[in-house]
Amino acid sequence: MTTEQTFVIVGAGLAGAKAAESLREEGFSGRITLIGAETELPYERPPLSKGYLLGKEEKAKVYVHDEGWYAANSVEPLLGRRVTVLDRAAHQVELHDGRRVRYDRLLLAPGAAPRRLDVPGADLDGVHYLRSLDDSERLREAIRGGGRVAVVGAGWIGLETAAAAREYGCEVTVIEPRAVPLHAALGPELGAFFADLHRRHGVDLRLGREVTGLLGSGRVHAVATDDGQEIAADVVIVGVGVSPNTELAERAGLAVENGIVVDESLRTEDPDIYAAGDVANAFNLLYGTRIRVEHWANALNGGLTAGKAMLGRPVVHDRPPYFFTDQYDVGMEFSGWFAPGGYDSVVIRGDLESGAFHAFWLAGGRVVAGMHVNQWDEGIAPAQDLIRSGVTVRPERLTDLSVPLSDITKG
Repeated sequence: MTTEQTFVIVGAGLAGAKAAESLREEGFSGRITLIGAETELPYERPPLSKGYLLGKEEKAKVYVHDEGWYAANSVEPLLGRRVTVLDRAAHQVELHDGRRVRYDRLLLAPGAAPRRLDVPGADLDGVHYLRSLDDSERLREAIRGGGRVAVVGAGWIGLETAAAAREYGCEVTVIEPRAVPLHAALGPELGAFFADLHRRHGVDLRLGREVTGLLGSGRVHAVATDDGQEIAADVVIVGVGVSPNTELAERAGLAVENGIVVDESLRTEDPDIYAAGDVANAFNLLYGTRIRVEHWANALNGGLTAGKAMLGRPVVHDRPPYFFTDQYDVGMEFSGWFAPGGYDSVVIRGDLESGAFHAFWLAGGRVVAGMHVNQWDEGIAPAQDLIRSGVTVRPERLTDLSVPLSDITKG
């Protein structure tokens, strides 16, 4: 690559920052421009619903790189700028202020936006979404003094913010239309484990219930549900998922289907444009299908892969998806993927009641996903090895604590 080349990254989040890092580590000496809509330098999002929200992690710790890294590595951040036009023919992007930036290769990593609650009263004061540093700081200020908190949605954001609110001494009610929390992510078996965890910590779970409106005059004071109940709330936290920011790609005529469609190397059908992070619907060779993953590790590893791919390196993005959470006294790591109904059984290794165990999701006798709770000596690596192996395993060996996880496939 020559110094005259310019690589542009749209999206100054974890994926974008890691792509810039990867480009420099791989020897790219051209110009790197990193464009972000936020005014903050790239940062990691998991602390926003965990340590940073709880005031246990300093702001400086959430940034991907310190400020000096960008100058030292000749990466030009253009922050507080929105890209409004992608001109593929001219190899340019246009910013909201009319400025145009030329690219030789382009990475789209604009992330995702929280889905908004579409009910009467959703625009009242006291309603919070969590995506940015500012969102986390506003929410922390709202819950740090206690009070009544209603959480709409029992996904990861909903449960993590519920746990944080309980730690601050709030009365917490979680409202979720499914029969268990985390149904799509973990299925009913392990979703029930997290339901029990929150109940033990005093959370009022309203499962199988839909929110029909938010009540208040100027500021929210209650949440109405489809069974006619009104749940008093000083603060409402909405965690009903995110939507990938695909508008720019759509307007440019790139293929979009549940995200920007890319191959196993994160390349779009335009050979000079790549996509990574929450926005990328990538073909995963390990699972033989397209997967769009919204978790931290996907942005981190996808950004590194994208940087190499943009330089023509023969790389693929085929890691098993990974996620971690910290709620109360539970630390958990999950890795793998299954479509809804895409597993035959769940095998538990250890004792759910003890709060320290492994879980494995099997399809056709093969491990497609695994999880551990508070099993840090072994961690998630054995589950990832089983997923990658693709071999058939016997459930009785998975449950036999006398058989090391590293030996499961040997018998």
